[in-house]
Amino acid sequence: MTYDFLYDVHEEVATITFNRPDVLNALTFDIYAQFRDLLEALRTDDAVKVVILTGAGRAFCSGGDVHEIIGELLARDVKAHLDFTRMTGAVVFNMRSLDKPIIAALNGTTAGAGAVIALASDLRIASENASFRFLFTGVGLTGADMGAAYLLPRIVGMGRAMEILLFGDKVTAVDAERIGLVNKVTTPEALLPTAQEWAARLANGPTTALGLTKRMLNNEWHMDLASAIEAEAQAQALMLMGEDHRIFYEAFKEKAVPKFVGR
Repeated sequence: MTYDFLYDVHEEVATITFNRPDVLNALTFDIYAQFRDLLEALRTDDAVKVVILTGAGRAFCSGGDVHEIIGELLARDVKAHLDFTRMTGAVVFNMRSLDKPIIAALNGTTAGAGAVIALASDLRIASENASFRFLFTGVGLTGADMGAAYLLPRIVGMGRAMEILLFGDKVTAVDAERIGLVNKVTTPEALLPTAQEWAARLANGPTTALGLTKRMLNNEWHMDLASAIEAEAQAQALMLMGEDHRIFYEAFKEKAVPKFVGR
């Protein structure tokens, strides 16, 4: 498959690099569709345990291309607009429903749809040069785009989310870490090595248990406490019978490091 971004798999870690640095890695219709479909395919790709997202040059992703998407959409009818917004939403849905950790390595400008893609990732590591901007209201659109109004309050709280989405002001890497929008800030040189280190730890871990943890975190957003406790009881009962848990126990007895197999 040919993509309009870079795609590499090494030691069970897939790295997706948005690769239009001359336009700050702005997205096109084709890139959205390719990214959506790749995320769907990764559900059943046993060669990949973890995904890293990053960008080439000085941006992670600046959002939709102004000329190739916005200019084009203005000439289309309402059905075409809805088809487009549903496609972009499907990108985020596929990210959240993928039972594999996604790490966003934010190397620079992270704006518009790029900011929502970062939000939809499971872990966010930012270079000191990175910054967020949710640009939607500044261009006359709702800040509730691609799931931003769903995801952002759950990460930074309702008050912060309201401020960020209403004003659309830049959030620096330092401020993003302070409010919990990113997990870690690094030097530019340490960004990708840190993301790769985290990815390797996850890929070498009990991947079925990690995937179920992500699924449960997603599912329990909608549950009351009693439902959540029961769901966790059922999920943990399955994991207690898993091969990785037995591997841990045998390694513990032998005072060895467990070598998980993802089952």
